[in-house]
Amino acid sequence: MNAPTAAAHLAPAVAQREVPEAFLAALKARFKDNCSTALVVREQHGRDESAFTHVPPPAAVVFAESTQDVADAVKLCAQYKVPVIPFGVGSSLEGHLLAVQGGISIDLMRMNKVVSINAEDLTVTVQPGVTRKQLNEEIKSTGLFFPIDPGADATIGGMSATRASGTNAVRYGTMRENVLAMEVVTAAGEIIRTGTRAKKSSAGYDLTRLMVGSEGTLGVITEITVRLYPLPEAVSAAICSFPSIEAAVRSVIQTIQLGVPIARVELIDHNAVRMVNAYAKLGLREEPLLLMEFHGSPAGVKEQAETVQEIASDMGGNAFEWATTPEERTRLWTARHNAYFAAIQSKPGCRAISTDTCVPISKLADCLLDSITETDASGLPYFLVGHVGDGNFHFGYLIDPNNPEEIAKAEGLNHKLVSRALRLGGTCTGEHGIGLHKMDFLRTETGEGAIDMMRTIKRALDPDNIMNPGKIFAM
Repeated sequence: MNAPTAAAHLAPAVAQREVPEAFLAALKARFKDNCSTALVVREQHGRDESAFTHVPPPAAVVFAESTQDVADAVKLCAQYKVPVIPFGVGSSLEGHLLAVQGGISIDLMRMNKVVSINAEDLTVTVQPGVTRKQLNEEIKSTGLFFPIDPGADATIGGMSATRASGTNAVRYGTMRENVLAMEVVTAAGEIIRTGTRAKKSSAGYDLTRLMVGSEGTLGVITEITVRLYPLPEAVSAAICSFPSIEAAVRSVIQTIQLGVPIARVELIDHNAVRMVNAYAKLGLREEPLLLMEFHGSPAGVKEQAETVQEIASDMGGNAFEWATTPEERTRLWTARHNAYFAAIQSKPGCRAISTDTCVPISKLADCLLDSITETDASGLPYFLVGHVGDGNFHFGYLIDPNNPEEIAKAEGLNHKLVSRALRLGGTCTGEHGIGLHKMDFLRTETGEGAIDMMRTIKRALDPDNIMNPGKIFAM
């Protein structure tokens, strides 16, 4: 694999551009109290949940309250050729928010309004600072819901920018399938719209799809229209423990291949179960688990559940337990979403290097089992969770951020895992995005020709390379 040494992988190249005093003065004059150069504010906006070594924070933070605010800030940045980094809740795991070339951060959390709900069309338009939980709270009276649910309570803007997904992807898809239209501020500070609320269109280039997953490198997303779905008439959830990871994965593969429309199916290894038990006081059996959810009519849900229970039993699954009330289901899924934080708490002072590979489901068992064998042999503490219904899984290697040997060991495991996933027809990232951490993996996955095409697009839309520079690929 064409990649740097493992230890160097978490020490990104830092090439700070000059931020002129005249620029900062102009920014202050335009935004007044909504522009901060206080160190504590800048440091808050200069880090995320990644395990990267320290990078100097941005020179200033602008708290945008409208699309025009964003446009004005970007116009000033374009005039002075100062980098721009959009900021939501800061839950990125790949270094997207780090100011490796300096510049300013535009905090979008005050742009947190649900602009319009179109229940008949099953769509909603929101500002980028609306979080997924906030959105579902505001639309619950309509009988609709937004299904994309990454582990963090991320913003819709950030989820769009990283092409996020979550536990519901096996049935409802990812942000790629669920974003219909956008408002975007370009590198020149112009405000454009992409897409419409129509369910389909063949009008010109698909700029919406281009912006979804662009990680702030092509523009700042200031409004998003997404699909909604009817709340299912019936919902049922269950937990089943298995004698091995392989048995659990084989159950999922057979379920998918039989066409069972399962809404969620999550794999949690024995390490993650132990950590979640300690964190959330759940008392689950400390064996590999599948956490499943079924949506549909009462009869449909019953049929799905019976089919999956039969498959699981044939694979050695036992202790099939049902979560029959909304409170029980919420408790279980909250515990799953908190697996990362439970792991961090299990080893005070540690950081987690999180993987994000995704492979064709037919290759999932082979990829997982070989990777588990390698990781066990390393002696490094870890946990494993996965949206195994679509072949996506995450190892979390728990490392001491001050221990170069542990960092190198974790990065070495990550390199081997990604190499294996690519050989099996998979990808280096299923939902976290590239950011800084996976730039070399992207080059290996796509080849230089594809990277050159991406660079051509970037140069055309951002000729001065001010939009979140240093991310996805090097210019």
